[in-house]
Amino acid sequence: LNGVMEVAGVLAPADPEKFAHERGIVLRAIDKFDKFGDAGVRALIGAGRMDESGDFTKGAGLSDEQADTVMGFMNARAANNEGTILKLMTLVSGSAVGQEGVHELQSIADLLAAQGYGPDRIVIDPSVVRGLGYYTGPVYEAELTFEILDEKGRKRQFGSVAGGGRYDDLVKRFTGQSVPATGVSIGVDRLLAALRAKGRIAADTRGPVVVTVMDRDRMADYQAMATELRRAGIRAEVYLGNPKNFGNQLKYADKRNSPVAIIQGGDEAARGVVQVKDLFLGARIAAEASHEEWKAQPAQTEVARDALVTEVRRILGQG
Repeated sequence: LNGVMEVAGVLAPADPEKFAHERGIVLRAIDKFDKFGDAGVRALIGAGRMDESGDFTKGAGLSDEQADTVMGFMNARAANNEGTILKLMTLVSGSAVGQEGVHELQSIADLLAAQGYGPDRIVIDPSVVRGLGYYTGPVYEAELTFEILDEKGRKRQFGSVAGGGRYDDLVKRFTGQSVPATGVSIGVDRLLAALRAKGRIAADTRGPVVVTVMDRDRMADYQAMATELRRAGIRAEVYLGNPKNFGNQLKYADKRNSPVAIIQGGDEAARGVVQVKDLFLGARIAAEASHEEWKAQPAQTEVARDALVTEVRRILGQG
């Protein structure tokens, strides 16, 4: 992208501060490509753009020839990655840093091809723009292209579920040290929704074991219980809302589809025990069992504190 700026005449390698204002407008305009499209970005890097309300945004003032260079980059995606790389190399042929960037894309494409990822999986797309203020190299996005039907029966796509890139200077801003870095963020909620829509995971998966809070001053004890369960491979979390209303804690556990709730008040702590409540069994007994059956098969049991993991595993069918 720096090579494109250089060829377009808004970046002077010998004087990076020169054209900084114009370059900033161009980069911000590029960042809006998915929102404003080709015509909108061209207007913003040229004389300016008037929106639907009549507000006018002054542009970078690039000539038509300069704008053609920038838009040529944004629209360089071809039928295959080889064609895209060829277009980019032609576009930045007058810039050393631009050619370096294209060679890097070529290396990435070669490595991906060697791993068996074809153009049906990986596409080099110059119009993908992310965080131009801190990314320093290739950026990437993961998109789900399959269609689903929404609640009204309309076809929809999930779109992007992950993205990231290289940001070699980001750590330096905070520590003063130059640390090469790359990373990715994942939209977990959207990805899970997509997996459920495709039937890859069950929609009614069990939530975590919830450790309830009877005494806020003993949070360390409750956190220790959750940690102990996690180390045993059991999902667990401590209730972090207002602990005054115990009923609300159980409602929270129900909302999280939690199979088990852990209860330990001051009396239990003094005796070295915990109450383990089987929430699924409790709900089933409440809905189906008679009073006598309910008394004979209680959903809440008391066990020694050091037997917590064993009892939870038994309830979860892991022991």
